Amino acid sequence: MSERTAAHFIGGGLMAVSPDHAQPLMQTILPDEAFQASASASITIERGQRFAVQSGVALVPVRGLLTPNAMILERWLGWATYEGLRETMDELAGNEDVRAIVMAFDTPGGSVMGLSGAVEAVRAAAQVKPVHAIIDPVCASAGYWLASQATEISLSPGAWVGSIGTLFTSMHPVQAGSSGMQMFVMPSSHARAKRPDPTTEEGRALIRSELDRMEADFLLDVAAGRGIDREAITAQLSVTDDARDGGSIFWGADAQERGLVDQLETRAAAMSRIVAAHARKPQRGAGARAMAAAAEARARV
Repeated sequence: MSERTAAHFIGGGLMAVSPDHAQPLMQTILPDEAFQASASASITIERGQRFAVQSGVALVPVRGLLTPNAMILERWLGWATYEGLRETMDELAGNEDVRAIVMAFDTPGGSVMGLSGAVEAVRAAAQVKPVHAIIDPVCASAGYWLASQATEISLSPGAWVGSIGTLFTSMHPVQAGSSGMQMFVMPSSHARAKRPDPTTEEGRALIRSELDRMEADFLLDVAAGRGIDREAITAQLSVTDDARDGGSIFWGADAQERGLVDQLETRAAAMSRIVAAHARKPQRGAGARAMAAAAEARARV
């Protein structure tokens, strides 16, 4: 039996991902025990938890390749899913004991399918209470689509952000298979968009049309979330004088000057600042333990 990799659960199709950063994760082999607890400012995420709360501050990790609902990746690798993020943000937004939400990003992006619901959940939560995004070490494409809806974004030294845009990945038969038989894939007369042929001009036009529609939504959300003029955002994110040369990764002062982040600070400094501003006075900890247990129970369902 071949080893299962994360790529089995990602598939092809329309993606919002930074290819260079995603490729190593795609080859991740799923072992029997993979998840490692992560901690920040005394808030620890354990196996099976989507979030944890300490002194009124919730920590939500957004890491790995993002998928609609690949719960096996969420469970065994601790990678975020759009369904999990949507449920988490909805719950935290409605919980009066949570005064602020911290989303800790470490993701190259992922699938487009299911993403819009999670983006809306982050946006809705930010309208109720502060949502802080901390990027360390990468938040690209679909990940940045989510982060752009936060109240503020902090970028750690050396961390990368951006890759705004969409891409298409697919396998299409162009030669005989190993069995010596040629594979043919034909759509019905009025369903050429079901599986466009990227080897033809018509197929590429269909694919690009769909990509451009999704890119337009991406740019619109980023412009609204970051307060950037919609007409200027493509030029602002281009690495040349040609607005078509967007989709790059930025870091440091360059990312801040382009309006992608609000401040440059270490993850520890960002967490300390947020906790100091929003944390409740320490109590017996029963509430935090109860919320962690509830989050674990939901993740297991």
